[in-house]
Amino acid sequence: QVRLVESGGGSVQAGGSLRLSCEASGITDSRNCMAWFRQGPGKEREGVASISTFGSYTNYADSVKGRFTISRDNAKNTLYLQLNSLKPEDSAMYYCAAKSPPCKGIGSGPDYTYWGQGTQVTVSS
Repeated sequence: QVRLVESGGGSVQAGGSLRLSCEASGITDSRNCMAWFRQGPGKEREGVASISTFGSYTNYADSVKGRFTISRDNAKNTLYLQLNSLKPEDSAMYYCAAKSPPCKGIGSGPDYTYWGQGTQVTVSS
């Protein structure tokens, strides 16, 4: 059974930082591509960042470039998202997702097979 479990969300003030984690288990395809998506209240789901199998390639939404960093530790089966210089508009439920290659860009939600339950990020001004 595949499980993706996010953690690390919370409430911070604008300008603050958070580090999200996503622990994966049960994924048999070790070549999986992974990504972070988010969905704020009344907004559509948005792809935030993606990373290739061994972390060689990363992609970011324009809205988070230079502030967020995606990384993965395959030995720990864990995906990370470092969020810096947070803004109120970053407030959302953040989800990790996984799919089989090819790992080309962030893609869209339907491209991904496995999803976590989400972790809430709230940024106050």
